[in-house]
Amino acid sequence: MASTHDGPSSPLFRAIPFKGNAAFARLQEAGGSSAMQDAAALAPAGSCTCWGIPFEVKKPLFVKEEPVSVELGISRATWLVFMHATDVEAPEYNEHGFISPTRGIGRLAEHVADYVLEYRDGTEARQSILRRHHIGMFSRIWGENCFQCVASEKPSSIPPVHEQVIPPPRGATEGYYGGSQTRVRQPDILPWVSWLWAWENPFPEKRIVGLRVEPKGWGMLLSGIAAGTVSSIPIRWEARRKAILTLPKRVAFDRNLDEHGLYKQIQLDLGQVISAAPRTVYPNAAWSDTYNNQLPEVSEREVVVEYACHRDARFHVAGKTVTAADLERGSKAGPLTPIAPATRRVALRVVDKATSRPVPVKLHLHGEAGEYLAPLDRHRLINYGWIEDYAPEFLNQQKHACAYIAGETVVDLPIGNVYIEVSKGFEIRPVRRIYRITQATECITLEIEKVLPWRERGWITADTHVHFLSPQTAMLEGSAEGVNVVNLLASQWGELMTNVGDFDGKTTFGSKEAGGDGEWLVRVGTENRQHVLGHISLLGYRGNLIAPLCVGGPDESALGDPVGILLAEWARQCKSQGGLVVMPHFPNPRCENAANLISGDVDAVEMTSWGNLYGGIDPYSLSDWYRYLNCGYFHAAVGGTDKMTAATAVGAIRTYAQIEPGCTFTYEAWMDAVRKGRTFVTYGPLLEFSVEGQPSGSWVSMKSGGGAVDIEWRAASVTVPMTRIDLVINGEIRESRSVGPHEAEGHCSLSIERSSWVALLVRGNYPDKPEIIAAHTSPVMIPVEGSAFFAAADALTILEQIEGAMAYLDTIGTRTDTDRHKRMWMTLTAAHRRLHNELHNQGHFHRHTHPHEHPEHHE
Repeated sequence: MASTHDGPSSPLFRAIPFKGNAAFARLQEAGGSSAMQDAAALAPAGSCTCWGIPFEVKKPLFVKEEPVSVELGISRATWLVFMHATDVEAPEYNEHGFISPTRGIGRLAEHVADYVLEYRDGTEARQSILRRHHIGMFSRIWGENCFQCVASEKPSSIPPVHEQVIPPPRGATEGYYGGSQTRVRQPDILPWVSWLWAWENPFPEKRIVGLRVEPKGWGMLLSGIAAGTVSSIPIRWEARRKAILTLPKRVAFDRNLDEHGLYKQIQLDLGQVISAAPRTVYPNAAWSDTYNNQLPEVSEREVVVEYACHRDARFHVAGKTVTAADLERGSKAGPLTPIAPATRRVALRVVDKATSRPVPVKLHLHGEAGEYLAPLDRHRLINYGWIEDYAPEFLNQQKHACAYIAGETVVDLPIGNVYIEVSKGFEIRPVRRIYRITQATECITLEIEKVLPWRERGWITADTHVHFLSPQTAMLEGSAEGVNVVNLLASQWGELMTNVGDFDGKTTFGSKEAGGDGEWLVRVGTENRQHVLGHISLLGYRGNLIAPLCVGGPDESALGDPVGILLAEWARQCKSQGGLVVMPHFPNPRCENAANLISGDVDAVEMTSWGNLYGGIDPYSLSDWYRYLNCGYFHAAVGGTDKMTAATAVGAIRTYAQIEPGCTFTYEAWMDAVRKGRTFVTYGPLLEFSVEGQPSGSWVSMKSGGGAVDIEWRAASVTVPMTRIDLVINGEIRESRSVGPHEAEGHCSLSIERSSWVALLVRGNYPDKPEIIAAHTSPVMIPVEGSAFFAAADALTILEQIEGAMAYLDTIGTRTDTDRHKRMWMTLTAAHRRLHNELHNQGHFHRHTHPHEHPEHHE
């Protein structure tokens, strides 16, 4: 037994001592069950605070057969709160094994006792105490809730796992990881639960001198009594509200919670703080002129506090108290400033201007204080932890919260100004509006308009790399972000398998064959992985799932797994099953991908956002890709987010692939366009690019000596403002032009003397962000007769990478059977010899790594 304090104590209540007749350690002797005796060690005892109400739990009162009276001294109390519990009573089964009639395990409405208040003037007040109304068993099962009483410890918040810096709270089970996703703990299924019931004093002006408990043959324990004066039932809270806590200068807010879910710097007595987070400060005055997804500032001294409490509750802040009633009146109280409550329920619709039909979009709303206003079926607090949340939401840089909606939703809004942001991909102009909410507001309708017709020109958008969502949620997020194809990848993470049940090797969700409209598609593929050799994405293949998903042990596969298969073997199996092979988050893990890129087993390399909307295409990724192009190994560029949390938006970086003119858009047509290299990768700007009238992915042959080629391009953006267009030839910037932020086009004639590749690169930036590489096309390859695609320095680095993969297999990689090891080694050897021989054919001799030494090597 130990005292418990679930928060500060309200000065409106006082503990009422009384002399009981039993000790917790000897309840069985008093007539309690052995189960009650065993659990009693966990009962609240001593000085306790429960629901903000003080109790002195010393020697409890146990009754079962005979009435027992205790002396009290209570004056001027409008409410009495009893801490009590009944013994467990098993259901009674008849000879057929049924309970008839049944009151349930909680023995609903069974008359346990009468409480009789004795007043000094000789009058009495009587109340029947019924199970699951006024009292509950000390141990209950889920679903047998009480109607008029509450468990003695008030509910509290739990941080999700990725935010936790404290041990799990008392009562947490092995399911705590999942349970923490609820962000709330209701401690009423524990080994011992005492129940609080509030009795409104029928005669508050009279002095109470005693309590008589008249049992009805059932064992019950009265642990504590408290008396106070409040305006309503003390264990009933009002609907949640928000306020801004302003901290003193140079005082940081501590977001850590203790085992009772309490913050150190702000607590409530007759209530609970739900959450507290630094206030986000948006440019409200210039809202319509700021850009989509612009991050707010984060206040260093202001904290948005969400809470629920009794109307007479008090905040305890920095040693002082502030009444909740003052905040309810809308006035500033000490360091707390109220935020207008979101009480007006409004229907919100986003429609396409051309059709007036609702369309899926990404939506953000906030109020005057910067507080996020979530739709009723979305989280108020978005969980951005790894594989902790599957809801259709996006939290940009942990600051800017958004929800994906199917075009219509319902949201509770405050009276006054609300600030709305709506977006849908890179071809539709984002909308930012300020809307005035009144008591008469019932519906808000917003229009969005497509201004860049890239889809009408045959361009299909795609995210090649998404995890953990369900197919239906992936389709919602993809369509809301303007992504036509979402590749949802099943995989393995140690002992964890994800999305494997969504793979059937045939269904393209959203296709007309699957009952969709054919415009927004989700296809489940796999990302097969090995922590040293690398990862490979296998998209759109048919038939059985390609397994094993991961090999070689942690941190990709299970501990003890051998390296039993190469990425090349996975890739070849994918192609044999009609699929598309992508090197994800290129170039890392930087190992076996070298062999597969020169062997032709890979169709595309993936530029990845890593959750950063403002990071742009990584020059490191481009530099690695360029070295293969320099040696004549063509692979299309694709964009994939590797989305695994709400911190990444589907399609933040995406692929645009152009299907053949007149071709119907299908998933297969999209794969074919990627294989041909008709692609560009983008964070926002849209491109069209050709060399001699041929698009990206083309091979434009020239006779010996080369000559001039005509290059044409067009770029447009409604999101990231453009700054420059760079023409890249053989990995170097040949020409750079400054351009306007939204539209640009141009052409030039360049002299080509040797075999070369040509691509277009777009730079841009938001006004408050650094310049980034915002888009990049796949190249056009220009072979010149008599001139090989070859760069010796690049070829040597590729060769050394293959040798590293072979060294791994030969040394520390966990081996499987000899034949399988030999087969893998020979696969890598074949790729190595191909490039090695080319180096020598070009007259470039080099240092060899054992076991590839041969007599004619030169330094």
